[in-house]
Amino acid sequence: MIFLKKIWFIYFVNLWMKISFFTIHRSVKTGAKLRFRGFPHLEIFPKANLVIGNHVLLNSWNTGYHLSMFHPVKILLHTSNANLKIGDNTRIHGTCIHVKSEVSIGKNCLIAANTQIFDCNGHATAMNEPELRLVQTDTPKEIIIEDNVWIGTACIILPGAHIGKGSVIGAGSVVSGVIPPNSIAKGNPATVVQKK
Repeated sequence: MIFLKKIWFIYFVNLWMKISFFTIHRSVKTGAKLRFRGFPHLEIFPKANLVIGNHVLLNSWNTGYHLSMFHPVKILLHTSNANLKIGDNTRIHGTCIHVKSEVSIGKNCLIAANTQIFDCNGHATAMNEPELRLVQTDTPKEIIIEDNVWIGTACIILPGAHIGKGSVIGAGSVVSGVIPPNSIAKGNPATVVQKK
């Protein structure tokens, strides 16, 4: 019984620390009723901007979730110019969002577990001098995910992707270009298989 009390105490202290971070970090703005399940992993550079709308869920718990989640929600704003916006009523489960420039996620979006969203590859291709890959980074490209988008489990959303409103991205897909509004897209690379 004492062990369980210690676990719950640690849980609530950690949750309080996360919520406190969100409320005191000057460049973090949150709307009403932000919900956490489990503990997200946060790395936010000074002067980076994180804006989270009303009734957003960041779920890092496997319990009660229908898929195996391999990691908690991970939000990385890795430059002082990084901007991440998450719209109202959006639910994000066990997803990594890595931002060096700009990522915008609309309202009423569903993002399933084990998805990776990143606006920069981390290394330049440097085809003429491959040894430079160790020290050079590529240029970030803005990612836009419009309202009412559903992204299935284990998707990869690459730099420059633009997913139109109301679209569905099938599980395991890789999105690198533009997906028109109200489309179902799947595959690697993701292609439209159905349009309203």
